[in-house]
Amino acid sequence: MPCKLSVNVNAIAYLRNRRHVPWPSVVDLCRVALDNGSVGITVHPRPDERHIRRTDVSDINRLLRAECPGREFNIEGYPDERFLSLCEAEKPEQVTLVPDDPTQGTSDHGWDIAANRELLTGIIARLHMGGMRVSLFVDPDPAAPALARVIGADRVEIYTGPYGGAFTPADVEREFAKVVATGKAAEAAGLGLNAGHDLTRDNLPALVKALPNLQEVSIGHAVVADALMFGMGETVRKFRTAIGDL
Repeated sequence: MPCKLSVNVNAIAYLRNRRHVPWPSVVDLCRVALDNGSVGITVHPRPDERHIRRTDVSDINRLLRAECPGREFNIEGYPDERFLSLCEAEKPEQVTLVPDDPTQGTSDHGWDIAANRELLTGIIARLHMGGMRVSLFVDPDPAAPALARVIGADRVEIYTGPYGGAFTPADVEREFAKVVATGKAAEAAGLGLNAGHDLTRDNLPALVKALPNLQEVSIGHAVVADALMFGMGETVRKFRTAIGDL
């Protein structure tokens, strides 16, 4: 089954929030992405609402339910009580748990699962009670998927920042090998596999080819950057081509 694209719209909201105006419209651009084949929409609301706001989460959820049956909503974030209550209210198809500090500019590491085992086990069980699939954000470490399986996660999302940020051939080869080994470990553990961070149309094809079990890539920065050149609709189609979904 081809890998699918979920468009992260945080950067769109961040641009809108630079002014006290309602544009660019997050919902309208979500609609364009979905109309052009995105499997769903990803958001990462943070406590200070510097990009995605709680109202955006509700607005996007309404769009998906009313106009796009079968598409998925993925809400990612650090699982404090406010975040968990938001997820329980909106009931996305997937919740991706990330170990972010509220002050971080963006996600930059995966969970230390062993150190947070008790916390994560309870949170995963709570989200499962609400009917939500749970993905755990992990570093490119082949030991992580087995630990994620033990505590009840349905999927892991590999943090691909080091791979996406590698530029010398040696660095690319090293980081690529880590991601692939982790993806294969996820398959061996019986977990679904997602990936995200600094993925582009250039570095995606090799990853998708090496990991036939890769189900979803969540991409925001590169999609929005390319959309400035090509428009959102054409950009989504270009990314779908890069992952073999078009």
